[in-house]
Amino acid sequence: MPDHALSAASAASITDQTLSRQDVEALLAGRMAALTFERCAFDDADLSRLDLRNGVFLRCTAAGASFARAQLGDTRWQSCRMGGADFGLADLTDSRFNACDLNNTNWNRAQLAAVAFDGVKLTGATFSDARTLGLSLRDSLLVGADLRGVGFRKQRLVGVDFSSADLAGCDFREAVFEGGSLAEANLRQAQFGGADLRQATLGALTVEQVASFKRATISHEQAAMLAVSMGMLVA
Repeated sequence: MPDHALSAASAASITDQTLSRQDVEALLAGRMAALTFERCAFDDADLSRLDLRNGVFLRCTAAGASFARAQLGDTRWQSCRMGGADFGLADLTDSRFNACDLNNTNWNRAQLAAVAFDGVKLTGATFSDARTLGLSLRDSLLVGADLRGVGFRKQRLVGVDFSSADLAGCDFREAVFEGGSLAEANLRQAQFGGADLRQATLGALTVEQVASFKRATISHEQAAMLAVSMGMLVA
């Protein structure tokens, strides 16, 4: 990174730079305020355990980067490309991700309290044992994602595609689905009591899966399709 970029720490804004761990540590050591990174590249960088709280990332790339155990609370991520990045055990409390590519990312055991994902791609992402109280999802793709045990109770899920995702043990009680899909998802021991699923795509379900929807609200059309998927005739 050029020397002039290091002096930018006083202005707290870094633009169009390729940054290594050493570069970021130098910026953090001299910062006077939260850092803003615009169109910066962190691809494959090891940024684990760094304190980047309140940072802003605009149109950055961080494919394959490690943010494991990093302090990322109150960060903002806009239009970033971060496929395969590792956020395992990181603290992202109150962070916001908008229009980002987060495919195949790892969030295992991360602190995701009050985190918002809006318009993001999380296909193939893994959330095992993540702490997700207040997690918000909107207009996002989670196709094939591992969300086992994640809680979505009373959430308003707008345009969220859970197709083929592993939702075993997830809590969707009293959640409202506005569009989105659960087609071919693993729903083993998931809970949907009191949920409103009338606008969601359910796909074909087994008898075991149907039991998860006890006390959920579905449309007449969905009920007919479920009956057909289980081999019943609808007259």
